[in-house]
Amino acid sequence: MDNIGIVFSITLMYATPLIFAALGGIISERSGVTNIGIEGMMTIGAFAGAAVGYFTANPWIGFACAAAAGGALSALHAIACVKFHANQIISGVALNLIGLGVSLFLSRLLFDGVTQTLPVPNKLPKLVENGPGGLNLDSTVLVVLIFIIGVWFFLYKSRGGLRLIAVGEHPAAADTLGVNVFRVRFLAVIVSGLFAGMGGAARTLAVVSSFSPIVISGHGYIALAAVIFGRWNPVGASLACLLFGFAQSLVVVLGGGDIAIPSQILAMLPYILTIVVLVLLRGKTNAPKASGIPYIKGQR
Repeated sequence: MDNIGIVFSITLMYATPLIFAALGGIISERSGVTNIGIEGMMTIGAFAGAAVGYFTANPWIGFACAAAAGGALSALHAIACVKFHANQIISGVALNLIGLGVSLFLSRLLFDGVTQTLPVPNKLPKLVENGPGGLNLDSTVLVVLIFIIGVWFFLYKSRGGLRLIAVGEHPAAADTLGVNVFRVRFLAVIVSGLFAGMGGAARTLAVVSSFSPIVISGHGYIALAAVIFGRWNPVGASLACLLFGFAQSLVVVLGGGDIAIPSQILAMLPYILTIVVLVLLRGKTNAPKASGIPYIKGQR
């Protein structure tokens, strides 16, 4: 029973940042804008959360600033892709480099020339600590659960969500019905950055207690894989993130067990699982029809 509680706790701990990022990816892609810059937005959010959390000693202020940092970086993506019709893949790759570069630059500037922040004096509080079976739950689990429900309700039960989906499927048709395609897409990309920033902060303010260059290492790409695995549905993507979190929990549990498994093999497990999932889903998922296609008014 103790092992079950520990595995469950570790699964949620590692899945929660991915769920934040996946929700952001869903919002952006549902509007028709591919956002592979989630990794860079998570990175700058992770740095902002750790840095502000350190200087203010308040992890919630750090968490909010992380969201703002992710949103600010996503604004560059929105300007490039929505306003100027830039290639969305190239813009996303550039943002991943910018997010890491800016984070390292600011870290050196604020922390005596090193690329790792000092540990925050206070991490985000626990919902459950040392519970039955070794259960430990971070407060971010409750926060992300609220957002899962909120995003699901917004997409499928609100007028704004239905407009967002329409823009991602048939932007020209939505435009003729009076929907401002550019505004919807711009705001959707900004919101995706807010979520990604919170995902980064969930890493540095709940999982670990400081920022380093490797604290976000492929997590944005895993979150995007979860979006595809979950068929662009917030509930499905969240379940996929739990699967990836479970893979990470096996790395931790098996790494400290009696079975002699090389640590390098264990570290590869979540990424191998990502590739396997994408291969198995090849041709079986349907992305929003206008995803990745710039909308130019008057063209169909």
